[in-house]
Amino acid sequence: MAKQLSFEPVWFPSNEQIQATNIAALMKELKLDSYPELHAWSAQHRAEFWEMMIQRLGIYFREKYTQIVDLTDGVESPQWLVNARFNIAESCFLAPADAPAIIFQAEGGSISTLTYSELHALTNRVANGLVDAGFQTGDAIAIAMPMIAESVAIYLGIIKAGCVVVSIADSFSAAEIAKRLHLSKAKAIFTQDYILRGGKQLPLYTKVVDANAPTSIVLGSSVELRPGDLTWEEFLSSNDEFNAIPAHPDAYTNILFSSGTTGEPKAIPWTHTTPIKCATDGHLHHDIHPGDVVAWHTNLGWMMGPWLIYASLINRATIALYCGTPTDRGYGQFIQDAGINILGVVPSLVNTWKTTACMQGLDWSAIKAFSSTGECSKPEDMLYLMSLAGYKPVIEYCGGTEIGGGYITGTLVQPCAPSTFTTPALGLDIVILDADGHPADKGEVFIIPPSIGLSTELLNKNHHQVYFANTPPLPDAPWRVSTSLPISPSPHPPLLPSSISLRRHGDQMERLPNGYYRACGRVDDTMNLAGIKVSSAEIEQVLDEEEGICETAAIAVSSPNGGPSQLVIYAVVTPDVQDNKATLMTTLQAAINQRLNPLFKIRDIVIVDALPRTASNKVMRRVLRDRYRDILAQPARLSKS
Repeated sequence: MAKQLSFEPVWFPSNEQIQATNIAALMKELKLDSYPELHAWSAQHRAEFWEMMIQRLGIYFREKYTQIVDLTDGVESPQWLVNARFNIAESCFLAPADAPAIIFQAEGGSISTLTYSELHALTNRVANGLVDAGFQTGDAIAIAMPMIAESVAIYLGIIKAGCVVVSIADSFSAAEIAKRLHLSKAKAIFTQDYILRGGKQLPLYTKVVDANAPTSIVLGSSVELRPGDLTWEEFLSSNDEFNAIPAHPDAYTNILFSSGTTGEPKAIPWTHTTPIKCATDGHLHHDIHPGDVVAWHTNLGWMMGPWLIYASLINRATIALYCGTPTDRGYGQFIQDAGINILGVVPSLVNTWKTTACMQGLDWSAIKAFSSTGECSKPEDMLYLMSLAGYKPVIEYCGGTEIGGGYITGTLVQPCAPSTFTTPALGLDIVILDADGHPADKGEVFIIPPSIGLSTELLNKNHHQVYFANTPPLPDAPWRVSTSLPISPSPHPPLLPSSISLRRHGDQMERLPNGYYRACGRVDDTMNLAGIKVSSAEIEQVLDEEEGICETAAIAVSSPNGGPSQLVIYAVVTPDVQDNKATLMTTLQAAINQRLNPLFKIRDIVIVDALPRTASNKVMRRVLRDRYRDILAQPARLSKS
């Protein structure tokens, strides 16, 4: 029988710690006495909240807005920062010129530092290089690179030049790279010759070539380039001065990809306003201050890559980048030597650290907080993580690419219970509804818009159908927090429930007896594997083409005690494959590695005679998830499945 989890707080902030936070400073400015009052105010006075955050962050405008938000077209299509003209990249360079912008280390190398002045100069050289090469405002330029100092400069240089970044993970196969280049209509791509991981050279440029990519700008000199492709040195301008191209707030800055349930990734555009959400979450929920050192082992192909850039630089902090294997002690040594204050993780990474004990004995005392996102975490893993830095708190952070950050998270002014969330993100609100659309302590969570950061369109799908169609009406029941707060009158009227449509996100959430929240996975057939969203359909399309496979169903399951989702395949196979499960596992894992993503690891394969289906012939994956949970509850049966 699974043990009962208590989810009790294990870290309590002192009054001194609370008073040092950005949240406390905001509460003092608003003359509010408690965090619940602050969140209630931010949810009821969205326009004033976002205006205050724009001022606190010092967002730089060429032409200032005349109105924070125009809701004439409803909360599905808010117009933020009406009549403003700005380029968000300029707000990334407001720290002192000699302050460290990036601390970085290559695997086996030494630590180097890039100041804000040096990063700015390199960013300008990229922007000038794009203009010199003939690229125009609005052109889509892809990046398929690991997270290194140059990729940060390339990212910001593309935006500063008025172009649009296309984010592609360097781990993707050629087919997946090609799909994203096609969806975004990219006109060029930045990449490098190979990636060094664990002492091995992993080819990257050859994958880009196999994807039939457009003009490529390539870092590194170990490969021969196609005709028309450029080396980094040939591309880079010598001119380190550039005036950023001012843009409409809704102009695209970045196209990112998130899987839906149809097998084709959703193409999600970020605008010049989206980074304000990243920076606000960093400022308030992660408590990033000027001079803090922030690390998150990530990639520009995942939203946390761009998030890290904006949350760090707009808050005048330092990005810490380690180009190596995060499961090795070398990464932990970097965390120690770089003096990292805020460390972001994916739960499965922490589980590996715990299993191998590779981080034991290091001095992580500079860390003031961890943050965990990408998948559900286990309390015992998060408690172990806390112990590595003298029991510092973990901010759980749940959101998505289409949110620009989180919708539910934690703070440093509330006690920390491992693997729980303490609050909806400031500036928005949520409601949990049961299957009948009634407020409940456990069910599907819906976001109450509007908020800066929330997407308003998709490039290849109907945004309304994905996020708003057939959502339940907003309940006007007592669960709403009272708005009779001890604050001065707001110049912006509160948003009325009658004007709001609920926004679907697809997560299940439980409100615990202590008022905290616990994530319960997805309500649809999209999975979080290794911190990356992928649909069942994408995996099944790859596996169904393999020899001996009649049909597959991919599901994600967690153990009864919680923790990251793991991939399980139910397979209908030909008779000659029935008794050779080990070989089948090897074959299917190789197919995923080669044609989808090697980060997606198969935990188990269950061979069945047929898949359960609805009357309309749809596979009932929820039934399969329930069946496998029964298997997990009886470990002795696992080897017989």
